[in-house]
Amino acid sequence: MFSTPGKSWRRWLIAGTTTAVALALVAAFAGYALGSEVPRNVRVLGVAIGDRDRAEAADALRDGLAARADQLAAPLTVHVGDQTATVQPQDVGLGVDVDATVAAAADAAHNPWDALTSTFGTTDVAPVVTVDAARLAAALQPVAAKASGAAMTLPGVVFDGRTPKAVYPKPGRALDAARAADAVRDGWLKGEVTVPLVDKTPASSAADVDAMIAEVAEPAVAAPVTVDTPQGRLSLSTRVIASSLVIGSDADGKLTVKVDEKKLRSGWKSTLDRVETQPKNAAIDGKNGKAQVIASTGGTLVDTAKLAADLVPVLKQAGARTVTAQINEVAAATTAKDLAKLGIREQVSSFTTYFTGGLESPRSKNIIQIAKEVDGAIVKPGETFSLNGHTGPRGYAEGYHDAPIIMDGKLIPGVGGGASQFTTTIFNASYYAGLKDVEHKPHSFYFTRYPAVIESTIMYPSLDLRFTNDTPYGVLIDTSYTADSITVSMWSTKVYDSITTKYDPKRDITEPKKMSLPAGPTCIATQGSQGFTQDAWRIFRKDGKELKREKFTWRYDAEPQYVCDAKPQ
Repeated sequence: MFSTPGKSWRRWLIAGTTTAVALALVAAFAGYALGSEVPRNVRVLGVAIGDRDRAEAADALRDGLAARADQLAAPLTVHVGDQTATVQPQDVGLGVDVDATVAAAADAAHNPWDALTSTFGTTDVAPVVTVDAARLAAALQPVAAKASGAAMTLPGVVFDGRTPKAVYPKPGRALDAARAADAVRDGWLKGEVTVPLVDKTPASSAADVDAMIAEVAEPAVAAPVTVDTPQGRLSLSTRVIASSLVIGSDADGKLTVKVDEKKLRSGWKSTLDRVETQPKNAAIDGKNGKAQVIASTGGTLVDTAKLAADLVPVLKQAGARTVTAQINEVAAATTAKDLAKLGIREQVSSFTTYFTGGLESPRSKNIIQIAKEVDGAIVKPGETFSLNGHTGPRGYAEGYHDAPIIMDGKLIPGVGGGASQFTTTIFNASYYAGLKDVEHKPHSFYFTRYPAVIESTIMYPSLDLRFTNDTPYGVLIDTSYTADSITVSMWSTKVYDSITTKYDPKRDITEPKKMSLPAGPTCIATQGSQGFTQDAWRIFRKDGKELKREKFTWRYDAEPQYVCDAKPQ
């Protein structure tokens, strides 16, 4: 049966109209979905970040990460062959890159179909995970060497006192740093990760190791090296040479030679002290509540970085060896003139928190370590201070220890535990100095040693403490400690007469549950605490008048009362 021309034309008209309407609807819904930089109904790790601009989405994601801080800081189980390692996220720079994650979510806006899908459903965007591949490889290397099958042996030369000993290469299975980092990035948030081992043959041979001993190691420790400096002639002993000469190999097993500057300076310290003077920064002496500037002094230091490089060819020579080292004048990083120019004249705030266990407990050591790293920092007008940015990673390599952290609502040992106490202390010092709060995240549970609401946790690199110096004057951060307290003081010029806090009553109070855990080193008993919501108002006053007030609000979960070595109820 054939269609008439009129009917055919009508069919085409109806089909075209339907298509046009459908396309218009798609365009309309896509336009609705694309109304913001981040499309509607987008989530990251269950956190809704859609229908916002990038800055707002980043803030929402940080808030969501703060609520999961205990999970993100939890030790990660990593399987390497038939061995298992426990990796501390902070020790290997494992975290969520908030800005990159938001950018990935915003990129979905360039695909109208994805945007349309997110309008009617939910779009889950995977977080962008960061990890320090070199630190991760170093953390996994001990267990990789024990994994079943012959582990690869990297070539090198070690010193037994002043005697070089060969470490001959062997092919075998080894870590690939890049593949290990990829595996950890992909599996971190799933709880467990398996890192593959790969077959490797070292690039340098046993003959290369023997040649290295004969041509470098043995001549290096055959006699001292004379070092000429502008302050006189020094002797570099064979003991220091042996302790600082590093003959190892790169990841591919190719032999390398260097003099480690840190080991050189450490082993040679008593000699260097005879010709060096250390620079000292200008400082504030706040005794008796009055600021007195202690002038800076310049220093003169041997350029050990250049000397370390210059020594390598000299150590290969036989007989008497001489090398020239230069001494550089080193100015203090901060002078009294700098302090005066920045208007750093008086103490504008000070805050103290207290801890138990004395200075020898791991937690106390972590608090003091981070305090020492921050002491003397200067925040210029308009600058934003980042605690993570200032300290960098806070892992074993930086001198931090295992101490209790919160995971899944309970306390377990974790590297850097206690850093949050310093974070709370410096946050309050900046708060009462009147500086602009940029980023801080209170704990999920309330701890009585901290002021409610106006306290903060931290986790490198995902959760930070940041504040902006929005005054016309510089700010000097001064830290001090006793056997049971940590104090942070801010020195500047006062902008406000006073800054105080007024609390609204607690609301939505919930009681803790009692829970039992198996006894063991990972069980830490707690008394538990109430959950509640509370508002805190920061009130600024000048010339007897209230200038403004800022509202801070936080909801604390009820901390369970954990009992160790009790039968489950």
